[in-house]
Amino acid sequence: MGRKSKKKKAKKISMKKEKYLKFRKEKNTAIDITMPELTPEQNKQKQEDEMKIGRFLRFNKNPPQKELKEKMLKRR
Repeated sequence: MGRKSKKKKAKKISMKKEKYLKFRKEKNTAIDITMPELTPEQNKQKQEDEMKIGRFLRFNKNPPQKELKEKMLKRR
């Protein structure tokens, strides 16, 4: 039982695909992200901002909300 070779037929492209093919854009897979060079003033400002954020996160003690306090007191 030998296989018969089939002739390759050209694939039919749907009219809809053909119509909207012109709107398809090539997507660039490589993303180039480069950070801009900062001036000395900007570097200083950035360091100060980072220090402020660090201090805030380190020393900020958010008290629990009123509802949570009430729930904790009810449980005891």
